[in-house]
Amino acid sequence: MSKPDIPTRQDYPQFYPITTRWSDNDIYGHVNNVTYYSYFDTVANRYLIEEGGLDIGDGQIVGYVVNSACQYHTPIAYPETVTAGLRVDRLGNSSVQYGIAIFRDGCDTAAAHGQFVHVFVDRARGASVPIPAELRDALQRLLRD
Repeated sequence: MSKPDIPTRQDYPQFYPITTRWSDNDIYGHVNNVTYYSYFDTVANRYLIEEGGLDIGDGQIVGYVVNSACQYHTPIAYPETVTAGLRVDRLGNSSVQYGIAIFRDGCDTAAAHGQFVHVFVDRARGASVPIPAELRDALQRLLRD
């Protein structure tokens, strides 16, 4: 099996700091693999809220995760502050695939990276809908060349 290409900070246009928590570590002394998915969810939704105007409490449109994956390259552990890089790899009519990577402080290559897919749905009906204009504009700013 060949080694995957490991992304670097230059591959991402948007960054957010994440402070690891004591509960993130597992019995092996590093951040548990499932916690990375929580980081991915946090970063994508923070961007949608801050830059796209997503109203997670009362908005008619919400994003549901329908697919995610992560590749791990080097462990991180509490207490560390890491940085998450965010980009958009694919922008469809009602869905978006993000590329997200977690970087240790001072490291240019990702400790882990993956993808995360949101489908936007009408909260009341539970049916997919086209991405609203304000969200689409924000997502296009992160679209990978």
